[in-house]
Amino acid sequence: MKKYLSVAMFLLATALMAFSQFGCATPQNTNTNTVSIATPTPAPDKAAIEAELTRIENDWPRIIKEHDVATVRQIEADDAVFVYPDGSVGDKAQDVKDMEAGSLSADSWEVLDLKVNVLDNDSAVVTGRNVVKGGKYKMTDGKIQDISGEYRYVDTFVRRNGQWQVVAGAATPVQKGASASPTPKASPSSGAAPAMKATPSPRATSAPKGTPIPKPSTAPKPAPTPARTKTP
Repeated sequence: MKKYLSVAMFLLATALMAFSQFGCATPQNTNTNTVSIATPTPAPDKAAIEAELTRIENDWPRIIKEHDVATVRQIEADDAVFVYPDGSVGDKAQDVKDMEAGSLSADSWEVLDLKVNVLDNDSAVVTGRNVVKGGKYKMTDGKIQDISGEYRYVDTFVRRNGQWQVVAGAATPVQKGASASPTPKASPSSGAAPAMKATPSPRATSAPKGTPIPKPSTAPKPAPTPARTKTP
């Protein structure tokens, strides 16, 4: 009898212990759903971006005068695409090549009417006007093209790894009698675009600011336009 009583007491104690552990166990949270809180994107510092891109654009006259290849490599993106005044398409490689050869020169190269349109923290579009006087572009055959003239251009910039670079640009010559003033006022700091490329047509078309050196084209042009570099 005592034997059965001892077994019963043991079973009761075991049951109480198991119940105690079960009751004290902290229930695990099986809910795997998480709520992600979107972090608002900070508003772009427009003043700082405008100042930096204005500085870059206004540095082109110096870049062309000094044949500063290093700065061209830095400012133009490797995948940049440019449309020159004569309608041809160029890229960074062409600008670098012309800059290294010292193909582009000018007595004066002005950057006017700059306007920076900030899209967000890492992208912006710049428009402006270039006036090139005494501009010359040396062709591969040794001939010299007159690239003097006035141009309007547009450059698209993106910021990559903290560096603003031109990823696309286009320029077009301003015909005489257009709205642009024939004797524009000089900008605070003349800035131009990389070496523009002249076209073999009667009138060379040089990409004024914002577009790389244009490649020579066989089609004649109605008015002399500078060679293409980034923009005159």
